[in-house]
Amino acid sequence: MHKDWKKITEDLSALMQQVGKEVPDVARGFTQMAKGANAEGALSHKQKELMALAIGISVRCDGCIAFHAKKSAELGATREELMETIGVCMYMGGGPAFTYAAQALEAYEAFVPEPA
Repeated sequence: MHKDWKKITEDLSALMQQVGKEVPDVARGFTQMAKGANAEGALSHKQKELMALAIGISVRCDGCIAFHAKKSAELGATREELMETIGVCMYMGGGPAFTYAAQALEAYEAFVPEPA
């Protein structure tokens, strides 16, 4: 495995909680914005998480990839949905997106339950 995606989410969550204690109003605002952005509407929460993952790939953000791959898996995103998301990222972002897309696949696979 290229990176330990589960550890990335755990470590960043702890660090973000520390920051949130120092700037609680900002952290609460960010949390509220995330809830609003991910609310079910014309697009499902799952579709929005895949969009967020695509943006994470495009801006080359390991933490974004980890958190949104995890949530996409939790919301039942299929490998096919993930691969189509990755394909659009590669089309729009070229080589750099390709390298982060490969990491996003690895992150997603780290959070998908093993077959029974």
